[in-house]
Order: sequence, then structure tokens, then C-alpha cells
Amino acid sequence: MALLSIPQASTAPRWRQVLHYTTKPLEYMEQGAQRNRDIFNAPVIGNHETVLFVSHPKGIQQIFSSDKCITAPPNGLLQPIVGNRSIFCLEGARHRRERKLLMPPFHRERIPQYGQLILELTENAMAGLSPGDNFLARSQMQTISLDVILKVVFGLSDGSRFDQLKALIVEFTDCFQNILVSGALFFPALRIDWGPRSPWGHFQHVRNQVSELLLAEICDRKTQDTTHKNDILSLLIAARDEDGQPMADAELHDELLTMLIAGHETTASAISWALYWIYQDPQIYKSLLDELNSLGPSPDPIEITKLPYLNAVCNETLRLYPIANLTVPREVTAPMKLMDYDLAPGTRLYGAIYLTHHRPELYPESKSFKPERFLDRQFASYEFLPFGGGSRRCIGEVLALFEMKLVLATLVSRYQLKWIGKTPEIAKRRGVTLAPGNGVEMKFQGKRG
Repeated sequence: MALLSIPQASTAPRWRQVLHYTTKPLEYMEQGAQRNRDIFNAPVIGNHETVLFVSHPKGIQQIFSSDKCITAPPNGLLQPIVGNRSIFCLEGARHRRERKLLMPPFHRERIPQYGQLILELTENAMAGLSPGDNFLARSQMQTISLDVILKVVFGLSDGSRFDQLKALIVEFTDCFQNILVSGALFFPALRIDWGPRSPWGHFQHVRNQVSELLLAEICDRKTQDTTHKNDILSLLIAARDEDGQPMADAELHDELLTMLIAGHETTASAISWALYWIYQDPQIYKSLLDELNSLGPSPDPIEITKLPYLNAVCNETLRLYPIANLTVPREVTAPMKLMDYDLAPGTRLYGAIYLTHHRPELYPESKSFKPERFLDRQFASYEFLPFGGGSRRCIGEVLALFEMKLVLATLVSRYQLKWIGKTPEIAKRRGVTLAPGNGVEMKFQGKRG
């Protein structure tokens, strides 16, 4: 088949498609899939005429493994948020160097040492609630996840800078609730700074304040003896590349900002979705609680993360509404064939995570929450891909899942909660991610005896 035979996601003008994708991304993707379930052209990101959304597992497998004809270009969509030196915005040798420096602190063997701290931070956040209090799960989970990032990644203790940074990061991420800010990521013409009261101006103003605090912390940390510190910032400062060179302050800044956004926003949304589904279905809740109780009153964090049903609940949460609905971009560098389609150099490729996760041959009744899917079958990395794949697979995957499991286990086993929302949750865009639109309204009924 020739490139021209690949169907368009829509016959609407390009600007209208971008608006549709910006405001209702899942609806736009599902309409495109109705035209061709496996692959379609969706020119809604950047200035590229050919932007292919691929949902067929074989196509995604090929994208992840075709190093000779496909490269991973800088992610221009995220550059205004995380900066030019973020791992999201690097390519080639610079990306490989950065990834090598970033990977060790996130290695599977290091993460368990943070288990007890995550449990304590969860309990600290819930201590402020009294029986009968109503709360938004997403806000509460954002508090927990942000505390984890600041203490595990940054190694910050409670204090002035901790409080300042925490408040500013909440304000920074909340900017994406404004459709003009989210829209500006897709419509560069909207990136106009009319002062701190304008949407984009306010976003830039808050980002600059966050940057000042991050650079101050980097500067201070470099004057300290971090030999015995195990937080991720200290490990990154000590890291050296193959030439013996450390990361520059600007690199550290952009990577820390990336971790703040990619690390706490996504995890908070994922845990909120999980709570929504758990407290919707009494049987799911009971099965999970029974499994957690089987470990006894004071379980080891590592044993918690090994529980099969808890793992299935987390995976099904990330399947149904993946926080990122697309993989990071790839670009064709030489003529190639993707499945049965001829692709020309310059073609942009995205794995359509959301659409893959809703293919009926993989996930029957895909709109239903069924954790048992992940007990009955093991899915390939190109069939279930909430953290992307290939050379751009999320380096924070292990920490994110570890945190998600421990927070959920603590909430379900130690507290009595109830979902009190009046309407079903729907996914709503927050920048480039998707979150529960209503925030998941919950009632705190008290601690377990």
C-alpha cells in the first residue's frame, strides 16, 4: 500500500482537528480508529503533515525496534514545560548520555529503600482528615505524590524551600487546567506573555519561580557532602559520564523539572483512577482488601508490591485510562514499510497507547474495569505499554509502580473510604496527560480498628 492509502483521522480542516484533539483527545482518537483501527494520519501535533497514530501491536513492536529507519526526535510538545535539556527533548548521542546518567538512581535494586518513607508520607497526608470529611482524591494524591518527589528525588526536608517549592509546583501544574495553557502546547501562536495575569504569562511566571528554587537547591547541594545520601538528586550530582564529566546545572535543572511534572502529576492521577474503580465495585474492593489483610498488620513494603491482585488492579487502571495516551514521537529517517504501508522520511509516528489498550481482540469489553485480565494472561510490551517502550521507555516506571502500589495498599487497608461522586468520572486533559475530570470525590469514614 502507498502512503496516500493511509486514511485521515478526520476530513475536517487541520486547525479544527487540533482543537478537537486538544479538548477531547480520546474522542478524536476513537473517531480516527473508526476509519482504520490499526493506523491513521492525525496531523494534530507540531507542523508535520503526516503524523501517524499506530495502535496495532505489530506496528508498535516495529516502531520500538526499527533503529535503522526510525529515530526518536526531540519532543517539542513538552519543551515549553521541561526545557531544552530534558531527556524528553534530546536525541542521538546526547539522549544516550543523559539516559545513562539518569538510569542508575532509578534502578530496580535502589527503589525498595524508599518503601517505608512512602508509607509514612501517605499516613501523614491522611492524618489531616476527620471522619465525615469529604475530599478530592486527586488533590490528596497530589499531596502524597509531591511529598514523595520532594523527599525521595530531591532529598528535601521540611523547611522554607520545601514549602515554597511544594506550593509553586501545585500552582504550576494547576495551570494546565486552563484550556488556553494546554492549548498553547498544541497552538504555539497562543504562547503570548501578556503579563502574569494572562494564562501563558502566569504559566511562565510560576515556571520561572520554580526554576529559581531548583537552581538554588542544586547550588546548595553541590557544596554539601552527599557521600552518604541516597536521594536521587545527590546521586545525579555525583554521576559521571564516560568522559568523567558531571551533569551541568542546566541539565540537572531540566531533568528535575521533568521528574516533578512527569513524576508527581502522572502518579497522582493514576492512583486517583485506581481509587475510583476500587470503590465502584464491592467485589474488587473485597478481593483487594482480603489480599492485603493476608499479609498481617505491619507488612513489609516489598511483600506488598508482590501481591498479584494489587498488581492486576494497578495494571488495569493504567490500561483503561493510560495517563499518556501516546508514546513519545518517532520519525522515519529512510524509506521503510510499516506493516503493509510504505512510509517516507520525515513521517512522524506515535504509538496510540489508549487505542492499543482498547483493542477488543486483546481486551474484550475494554471499557469495563476487570483486573483479572492481568491474572489470566501476560501481555507483551507492545500490547500493554502505559510507560511507552523502546529506547524512550519511561525511566521512572519502577518508582511510579512502587509508589502506586504502596499508597493504594495503605489507603485500602488502613482507612475506610467511600466514593460519593454523583456522575461517572471522565478523562480530562491536564497538559499532555489525562486525569479524572471530577477529581474523584471521596468521603473519609475513619481509620480501621
